[in-house]
Amino acid sequence: MRDYFDETAGHLATLLRGDEVFTCTLSAEESDFVRFNHSRVRQAGTVTQRWLSVDLIERRRHAGGGLALSGDRDDDRARLAHLVGQLREQREHLPEDPYLLYATEIRSSERAGESRLPEGGAALAEIHRAAEAHDLVGIWAAGAIHAGFANSLGQRNWYTSHSFNLDWSLYLAGDKAVKCGYAGFVWENAAFERRMADAVEQLAVLAQPPRTIEPGRYRVYLAPAALDELAGLLGWGGFGLRAHRTKTTPLLRMVEEGARLHPSVHVSENTADGVAPEFQEAGFLRPPHVPLIEAGSYRECLVSPRSAIEYGAATNGASAGESPLSIEIGAGTLPSDRVLRELGTGLLISNLHYLNFSDRAACRTTGMTRFATFWVERGVIQAPVNVMRFDETIYRLLGENLVGLTAEQEMILDPLTYGGRSTRSARVPGALVDDFTFTL
Repeated sequence: MRDYFDETAGHLATLLRGDEVFTCTLSAEESDFVRFNHSRVRQAGTVTQRWLSVDLIERRRHAGGGLALSGDRDDDRARLAHLVGQLREQREHLPEDPYLLYATEIRSSERAGESRLPEGGAALAEIHRAAEAHDLVGIWAAGAIHAGFANSLGQRNWYTSHSFNLDWSLYLAGDKAVKCGYAGFVWENAAFERRMADAVEQLAVLAQPPRTIEPGRYRVYLAPAALDELAGLLGWGGFGLRAHRTKTTPLLRMVEEGARLHPSVHVSENTADGVAPEFQEAGFLRPPHVPLIEAGSYRECLVSPRSAIEYGAATNGASAGESPLSIEIGAGTLPSDRVLRELGTGLLISNLHYLNFSDRAACRTTGMTRFATFWVERGVIQAPVNVMRFDETIYRLLGENLVGLTAEQEMILDPLTYGGRSTRSARVPGALVDDFTFTL
């Protein structure tokens, strides 16, 4: 895969004219996909795909486009020449771009870890064995994800990551299911069995008559998957320089008024331990870590090359959207096996969905509980709870009302496969919170 990309980039250089410069990126994968229903394999297949994006630059004018590479040298070269011709024609009608910035200092890199994934049949056999007595519905995706960058100045960057992602539910009936996930770089039977045992235990409780609780404020435990949903919402402009300078960030009070979260809250862009490449589409390298929030105080923004030019700042390798790709919320001190005891009486929330801002400037969020949410009394799960809507600010949730974060984090890989397997990831703990507000 890498040799073919280097060869393609080399051929692209021969198509340039005069002062033209190109940058190009490759997004590729070699993935196995398996769909499950009733704990049986219903569909299985392997996908190999390569997508090349090209930006053709002449001084301050540029035009971008892309094509899928077939792997056939003659065919790909012909279509690449046609693409370059199209971009050259389009560029003549475009104005100069005042915010154009691409890497001109050559900083080549290579990160291609060895695969430690299980043989596909072994993992599927373990999944089938563990779920045989239940209705497991889900998808298994595993294999190599590749990314490459090249420009006509001589820079070459390559990245390969080998990961798996099992996104599944144990279905009961109607709208009742326990949503689960297990993802990472090394499959461990014991870890999967623990997750399955927890899901089976929750499924048994879910079969009991659900309880409806009145709107109000309750002590809650947000499982890592639920906290990840909130972290993803914050990524909608929360950490980007452009959103900060245009005052559209939901964390504006932290930046301008000195508002703080709980001192135990640490948030970073942790590229070193994620599955996203360590370089971005203009050729700038991402640092291993970017501290976004430290000890509850805002630290740094994610800065794309365009924002760097527009606002006179240094880029730190953020992509155009300036959203975290490998977000991490630091672990706390609460042992996960003590969560129910410390929760006492309240709600255990496994998942959230339909999240949005109800008051963006105040970082107030709203959303719904989903799948397995339980009523807990004196540290013991009593009954499932019907769907509830919450409305809460991050400043209360991760600030004054945060009781503690778990000492263990969960690695969550984005299961989206639209157009290709996602390279977004998160490392998050669970959160114990007081006075969490439910409105419906």
